[in-house]
Amino acid sequence: MTSIQELLLSRIRDVADYPEPGVMFKDITPLLADPAAFTALTDTLAELATATGATKIVGLEARGFILGAPVAVRSGLGFIPVRKAGKLPGATLRQAYDLEYGSAEIEVHAEDLSEGDRVFIVDDVLATGGTAEAAIKLIERAGARVSGVAVLMELGFLQGRARLEPALDGAPLEALLQV
Repeated sequence: MTSIQELLLSRIRDVADYPEPGVMFKDITPLLADPAAFTALTDTLAELATATGATKIVGLEARGFILGAPVAVRSGLGFIPVRKAGKLPGATLRQAYDLEYGSAEIEVHAEDLSEGDRVFIVDDVLATGGTAEAAIKLIERAGARVSGVAVLMELGFLQGRARLEPALDGAPLEALLQV
């Protein structure tokens, strides 16, 4: 384990039985409250984004906003929020995706992405991959290309990587921690 992984993991708190019995929730708020850990996380994600040749950063609602916005600033790139449907004013592109029990939709402002953009997606957790896969489809529908995806944590037992890799078409998928 690298020193950055040790630092990040040491600042993530396990909360048993949240939000329901049997679930071990990984709380990142202690990491965000620690300026050294949050800076190390931001710097690492910014290096990954820069290495892919990204021109914009997309953050997935909601914790992807917290992580993605400082990565965009550190990288000198624009930040684009991908929101739950109905939260953005103006013309949007919308993408539906399936959840374990039902479906949901996300959207992005149609004018924020264009042909020639190389978009790096940032989020806190890769679980089943449904939201990230929908974001990839949105980005491609806008005419842009995905340069890569990075998450703080990957919940490997949920198989999100297997779902995302075909949609990424060779773009990298980086998880700083595997849990």
